[in-house]
Amino acid sequence: MAESALSKLPTPAKIGAGAALLALTGIAYYVVFYGDLQSGIAAAKSKEGQLRGELSEARKAQFAYEKDRAELTERQQRQRELNKVLPPTSEYPSFLSAVQNVANVAGVELSAWTPSPEVPEVFYARVPMKVELVGRYHQIAKFFYGVGQLDRIINLENVSLAKPEVRGEDVLIRVEAMATAFRALNEKDTAAGKVDKRGAKKGQK
Repeated sequence: MAESALSKLPTPAKIGAGAALLALTGIAYYVVFYGDLQSGIAAAKSKEGQLRGELSEARKAQFAYEKDRAELTERQQRQRELNKVLPPTSEYPSFLSAVQNVANVAGVELSAWTPSPEVPEVFYARVPMKVELVGRYHQIAKFFYGVGQLDRIINLENVSLAKPEVRGEDVLIRVEAMATAFRALNEKDTAAGKVDKRGAKKGQK
């Protein structure tokens, strides 16, 4: 049986050939397997960096959103508090209800009330309502104090006292006053030309 060419080589040559074969195998392994593995690791690191950047941006966006949401909630709360003091509409029913509630607490009889037309100013409008009250002196004083404690601003002006009246053991007085609330003017009021720069009704001198 014929011997192969490798078997004819001397031992050193056989060792050299084996070493060369191992080297080629190692190079092939590096190129095929290790090279692909390194490329995969590099791609994974690049993707990780991208995801970290996106996560950081998402966290910044979430922080900004939460901040804006908190500011919006605070602004809405301030607006609700402001609307209690200076509502955007006349709200005569709630105006009268507030006065009536104070009268009930003070023990005063609200005998009459007459709403009057609004009086526009520069940034707000006066909402007047004439009221007539009957009660004892300390009840009237308590009523005036209670009106001053309301959330909505209400002034009592042009106060006049009638002659005291004796009813049984009580001495009652009749009070007439102009209760004036206020409301904020809005863009519709300005667009409709209800007020000029001086705050007077359009057409008035």
